[in-house]
Amino acid sequence: MMMGTFPPTSDKWAMSFHYPNFYNDMWRIYGRVFFDDADYFRVGDDKCFDPERIRAFMFDRGIASCPTVKQAIRETGNASDKNLTVVTPVDLDDILLQVPKVKTLFTTGGKATEVLLNLLSEPPTKSKYPKTNQSMDYPYEWQSADSKADVNNLTLHRLPSTSRAYPLSLDKKVAAYKAFFEKMGKL
Repeated sequence: MMMGTFPPTSDKWAMSFHYPNFYNDMWRIYGRVFFDDADYFRVGDDKCFDPERIRAFMFDRGIASCPTVKQAIRETGNASDKNLTVVTPVDLDDILLQVPKVKTLFTTGGKATEVLLNLLSEPPTKSKYPKTNQSMDYPYEWQSADSKADVNNLTLHRLPSTSRAYPLSLDKKVAAYKAFFEKMGKL
């Protein structure tokens, strides 16, 4: 399951779906990784992506997507996670009940990784966080006593941010995501 932080302000949205900003490279990366075409999910020459095509693709490949943050304050009004104050993190109990077969959570940057690690009963120190392109066991425990389902032996994998502000070339981001999806058996 892909887990990012929080969408940008609505004036930056090019669609109503995860990673809605046309200038974020998420859907270009997916297009290159799976179809060797950065514009695979783009709507013609428009500055937007096709959310229905993305949903169908993700459902077909068994890739879930969920933000790590339900409510946040963007201190500067831009999409930078650096100035994001998390008010309410994701209710992972609720999400895991909806995707009971998930085995791997993968984050799209440092803030999402931090939010998920702080949901653990014993969060690791920042020095123990996985670095970009690294993974770790994710020993999540149900927060609600009412939850009856088993938590899988989860793994948390940290991938590079898809923001253009992240100082890594598109080719290197594509290579990182491709290696991850190959390892997960999705390619």
